[in-house]
Amino acid sequence: MNDPFVIVGGDAAGMSAASKAKREEPDRDVIVFELGEWVSYAACGMPYYVKGTVDDLEDLVAVTPEEFREERDVDLRTGHEVVAIDPEERTVTVETDGERFEQPYEDLLIGTGARAVEPPFDGFDLEGVFTLRSMDEADAIEDFVADREPTTAAIVGGGYVGVEMAEALTERGFEVSIFEMLPQTLQPFGEETARVVEDHLRDRGVELHLETAVQGFAGDDRVEEVELEGETVPADLVVVGVGVAPNVELAEEAGIELGPTGAIATDEYGRTNAEDVYAAGDCAEATNVVTGEPDHVPLALTANRAGRAIGSTVAGDPTPTGGTAGTAIVKAFELGAARTGVIDSEQALEAGFDPVSVTIEAPTRPHYYPGATDLTVTLVADRESERVLGASVVGRKGAKRIDTVATALHAGLTVSELQNLDLAYAPPFSPVWDPILTAAKVLAGKLED
Repeated sequence: MNDPFVIVGGDAAGMSAASKAKREEPDRDVIVFELGEWVSYAACGMPYYVKGTVDDLEDLVAVTPEEFREERDVDLRTGHEVVAIDPEERTVTVETDGERFEQPYEDLLIGTGARAVEPPFDGFDLEGVFTLRSMDEADAIEDFVADREPTTAAIVGGGYVGVEMAEALTERGFEVSIFEMLPQTLQPFGEETARVVEDHLRDRGVELHLETAVQGFAGDDRVEEVELEGETVPADLVVVGVGVAPNVELAEEAGIELGPTGAIATDEYGRTNAEDVYAAGDCAEATNVVTGEPDHVPLALTANRAGRAIGSTVAGDPTPTGGTAGTAIVKAFELGAARTGVIDSEQALEAGFDPVSVTIEAPTRPHYYPGATDLTVTLVADRESERVLGASVVGRKGAKRIDTVATALHAGLTVSELQNLDLAYAPPFSPVWDPILTAAKVLAGKLED
């Protein structure tokens, strides 16, 4: 062995690290242990596979196992489960096909990801009840849908998965209901954005049950009903999407520290408290660029970026993994909704800010140019420092404008500095005052009051 760099987990963080490390040190052994058979796949595309927009599940794979092995010279071993880490001996214990062996490491990356939260609902084991976190689960839902006439579908949870699957299953002919315990869907996006999305979901025939707690599921062998307090609702298919939990058990058993979010604690280079042991992706924390505190934001870019940085670091070029603003975007039929930073006033107050916000509607093009639609923008800033804290946007076009605010957050810009950005203008693309600039202009005025 040649000072092996061992990676636990073969998805976004793990394979990004493996590819980068091998590129920088071609002669070094890079070994990846992956429990399943799928690696380097686009989990965010799974609802669109169920919808039918993506024809083949394998289309979601960015790089195949064979390409990693043959073209990138990565020692990728699928069907291998790491069951223990020994930081003192610098080994991992691996099981595969009934065999058990120890693998030494010089550097180790834990990229064990996260799993779908499974609440203790009665009837969770009934046929037709699914979570959506893995490629195999996406394939199982597609098989279930394809084998039956479309009828009624229930989605538990009004977050990203819930909204995207509501669209997917509606397009497949199901009558869809969303059950959400909180007063709104898309909680991290703020009330104004959620309200616009909810109205659109209703217009497209999705029934919303807000502030509604699911008790369980009922049926003989196959799910037939969703049980609520005092009533039941018919459902032939159920998708539970109430969040994810980081897979930290392996790290915790090895004495590796967890942070305040419950994910693995890391420094700016992805290092854990164990020597030469790193963590990245959905199992690890990152630093929130607004609050400066540890955060757990299980998103694809965060994982890919951190993995790539760690690959550089173990190859001798120390590279920070980068902070997170929690920037995210979701499609709900004809609408796009996006968010970044700190939007919730209670969260802002807890972080020591005095939040001030505005919500405006502005056109995405000049009124005289065809195709203009309104974009609703909520922008939040700190009263004292006037620093931009976060934003959410929603509309039929233009949701990617959230990236302007995300950039402002990473740069620590004030509202006035955001307002004065020199953004591109031409009638086919934007009015003179881009909606983001308009929101900043209105918020700057409010801060002056």
